[in-house]
Amino acid sequence: MTSKVYNKQIGGSHYKDMVLQPSEFINKNKLLFAEGNAIKYICRHAHKGEVQDLEKAKHYIDMIIERDYYDKENWNNPPEDWVTGYNKWKELKDKGVVNGKVKLGDLKKLIKKERCPHN
Repeated sequence: MTSKVYNKQIGGSHYKDMVLQPSEFINKNKLLFAEGNAIKYICRHAHKGEVQDLEKAKHYIDMIIERDYYDKENWNNPPEDWVTGYNKWKELKDKGVVNGKVKLGDLKKLIKKERCPHN
Protein backbone atom coordinates (compact mmCIF):
# COMPACT_ATOMS: atom_id res chain seq x y z
CA MET A 1 0.00 0.00 0.00
CA THR A 2 1.29 3.45 -0.95
CA SER A 3 1.76 5.90 1.91
CA LYS A 4 0.16 9.35 1.87
CA VAL A 5 3.46 11.07 1.10
CA TYR A 6 3.41 9.62 -2.44
CA ASN A 7 -0.09 11.01 -3.10
CA LYS A 8 1.39 14.52 -3.11
CA GLN A 9 3.65 15.98 -5.79
CA ILE A 10 5.08 19.46 -5.87
CA GLY A 11 5.27 20.88 -9.41
CA GLY A 12 3.33 18.83 -11.94
CA SER A 13 1.83 15.37 -12.02
CA HIS A 14 4.37 13.45 -14.14
CA TYR A 15 5.17 11.12 -11.19
CA LYS A 16 1.82 11.12 -9.43
CA ASP A 17 0.04 9.75 -12.52
CA MET A 18 2.31 6.65 -12.62
CA VAL A 19 1.16 3.29 -11.26
CA LEU A 20 4.26 3.23 -9.04
CA GLN A 21 6.26 6.42 -8.58
CA PRO A 22 10.00 6.18 -9.14
CA SER A 23 10.67 7.64 -5.68
CA GLU A 24 8.61 4.93 -4.00
CA PHE A 25 10.39 2.20 -5.98
CA ILE A 26 13.80 3.77 -5.26
CA ASN A 27 13.13 4.16 -1.53
CA LYS A 28 11.62 0.70 -1.03
CA ASN A 29 14.59 -0.91 -2.80
CA LYS A 30 17.12 1.30 -0.94
CA LEU A 31 18.87 2.23 -4.19
CA LEU A 32 21.89 4.50 -4.28
CA PHE A 33 21.70 8.10 -5.52
CA ALA A 34 22.94 7.52 -9.09
CA GLU A 35 20.71 4.47 -9.62
CA GLY A 36 17.71 6.35 -8.30
CA ASN A 37 18.28 9.36 -10.52
CA ALA A 38 18.74 7.20 -13.63
CA ILE A 39 15.41 5.50 -12.91
CA LYS A 40 13.70 8.84 -12.22
CA TYR A 41 14.82 10.37 -15.51
CA ILE A 42 13.94 7.28 -17.54
CA CYS A 43 10.44 7.22 -16.04
CA ARG A 44 9.66 10.88 -16.65
CA HIS A 45 11.22 11.56 -20.07
CA ALA A 46 8.01 11.17 -22.07
CA HIS A 47 6.06 13.53 -19.78
CA LYS A 48 8.62 16.18 -18.91
CA GLY A 49 12.19 16.48 -20.17
CA GLU A 50 12.16 14.32 -23.32
CA VAL A 51 15.64 13.69 -24.80
CA GLN A 52 17.34 15.81 -22.11
CA ASP A 53 15.96 13.50 -19.40
CA LEU A 54 17.32 10.48 -21.28
CA GLU A 55 20.72 12.19 -21.55
CA LYS A 56 20.62 12.80 -17.81
CA ALA A 57 19.78 9.12 -17.22
CA LYS A 58 22.76 8.13 -19.41
CA HIS A 59 24.98 10.46 -17.41
CA TYR A 60 24.00 8.77 -14.15
CA ILE A 61 24.47 5.33 -15.71
CA ASP A 62 27.98 6.39 -16.81
CA MET A 63 28.66 7.40 -13.20
CA ILE A 64 27.58 3.94 -12.01
CA ILE A 65 29.79 2.23 -14.59
CA GLU A 66 32.79 4.35 -13.61
CA ARG A 67 32.12 3.79 -9.91
CA ASP A 68 31.50 0.05 -10.01
CA TYR A 69 32.84 -1.44 -13.25
CA TYR A 70 35.82 0.59 -14.41
CA ASP A 71 38.54 -1.18 -16.42
CA LYS A 72 41.25 -1.62 -13.81
CA GLU A 73 44.00 -2.29 -16.39
CA ASN A 74 43.34 0.71 -18.65
CA TRP A 75 42.20 3.34 -16.18
CA ASN A 76 44.95 5.38 -14.54
CA ASN A 77 43.06 6.62 -11.46
CA PRO A 78 40.82 3.89 -10.07
CA PRO A 79 38.58 5.02 -7.23
CA GLU A 80 39.85 4.18 -3.77
CA ASP A 81 37.73 1.95 -1.66
CA TRP A 82 36.89 3.60 1.64
CA VAL A 83 39.13 1.27 3.67
CA THR A 84 42.22 2.18 1.62
CA GLY A 85 41.37 5.88 1.85
CA TYR A 86 40.79 5.64 5.60
CA ASN A 87 44.08 3.79 6.16
CA LYS A 88 45.99 6.47 4.19
CA TRP A 89 44.28 9.20 6.22
CA LYS A 90 45.04 7.41 9.51
CA GLU A 91 48.69 6.94 8.56
CA LEU A 92 49.06 10.65 7.77
CA LYS A 93 47.14 11.63 10.92
CA ASP A 94 49.43 9.46 13.03
CA LYS A 95 52.39 11.31 11.49
CA GLY A 96 50.81 14.65 12.45
CA VAL A 97 49.46 15.63 9.03
CA VAL A 98 46.04 17.28 9.30
CA ASN A 99 44.34 18.77 6.23
CA GLY A 100 47.60 18.50 4.31
CA LYS A 101 49.55 20.48 6.95
CA VAL A 102 52.07 19.34 9.56
CA LYS A 103 52.41 20.97 12.97
CA LEU A 104 55.98 21.98 13.83
CA GLY A 105 56.26 19.61 16.81
CA ASP A 106 54.95 16.73 14.74
CA LEU A 107 57.32 17.65 11.89
CA LYS A 108 60.29 17.21 14.25
CA LYS A 109 58.98 13.76 15.25
CA LEU A 110 58.40 12.87 11.60
CA ILE A 111 61.93 13.89 10.62
CA LYS A 112 63.42 11.86 13.49
CA LYS A 113 61.45 8.76 12.43
CA GLU A 114 62.65 8.97 8.83
CA ARG A 115 66.35 9.67 9.51
CA CYS A 116 68.89 7.09 8.54
CA PRO A 117 69.73 4.88 11.57
CA HIS A 118 73.48 5.44 10.93
CA ASN A 119 73.27 9.21 11.62
